[in-house]
Amino acid sequence: MVVNVMLGVILVLVVLVLLIVIFRSRRITPSEVEAAILKGWMELKLDEKLGKISEIADNIAESHTRLENLLRAPTARGTFGELGLETILKDQLPPNMYGIREEVFEGKRPDAYIKSTVGIICIDSKFPLENFRKMVEAKDEATEKEFKKKFREDVRRHLNKIAADYVRPEFGTAGFAFAYIPSEGVHYYLLTEELDMMREFATRGVIITSPLTLAQRIELIKAGVEAKKLSEEAARIRKDLVVLNRIFGEIDRDWQTFYGHLRNAFNKARDIDDKYSKLKDEFERIIKSTVSCHDTWD
Repeated sequence: MVVNVMLGVILVLVVLVLLIVIFRSRRITPSEVEAAILKGWMELKLDEKLGKISEIADNIAESHTRLENLLRAPTARGTFGELGLETILKDQLPPNMYGIREEVFEGKRPDAYIKSTVGIICIDSKFPLENFRKMVEAKDEATEKEFKKKFREDVRRHLNKIAADYVRPEFGTAGFAFAYIPSEGVHYYLLTEELDMMREFATRGVIITSPLTLAQRIELIKAGVEAKKLSEEAARIRKDLVVLNRIFGEIDRDWQTFYGHLRNAFNKARDIDDKYSKLKDEFERIIKSTVSCHDTWD
């Protein structure tokens, strides 16, 4: 629908350009221009289409207001963040590489986790945003500073909890965890206004991510997993080649032994054949001599 409306507006602009060209090429009275524009307006039904644009804009504004009001509630906002996180993981990872709200160790149940080459990477998506919203909506500088301080305290408290709960290499986790923020705007604010705090928690293994940065990190994790699989496959092939080489060596030694016996047997058979030939010749000579003597006696 919006495409059709835009095409209508483009056609009107084309008509206006043509009228300007014509107006410059010959003398046209203002009334003729007004009549031509009015005719084009009516034929293209722009009144109706502009009305539809206005209706669509009102619907978008209403939906935005409803969503904004919905996300004011921490529970609804948390659910929205979890759904966004789940969608990113489902789109980028195979089912056997991640889990959603499953226990990973000692009763700890993160919003999601990823299986990586360095251990289980836990992800928390319940980021505190209430005081950030109040800071943004503040009407005066004093109120803004008050909620800015509270938001900073909320973030520090939340990141401390993530570090304590989910950065536990002794239980098989990676040496870091992700704090997922479902808002690029809040993530950008932290990067620009609270960079020192983000660096501090990064050294403690808590990495703050947004939808875009989490997607990028997932690609790196996938690449690491694939590289490990290739390395493991290469190691398996190398191990198989070592086994085959040992078996081949054993077969080669057995063959050399067998060939030696076979060669000895062949040489022995040839010696026996030579002796047999000599014995046969001698036997035939004796037979002939005996026959010759018998004939002489007769």
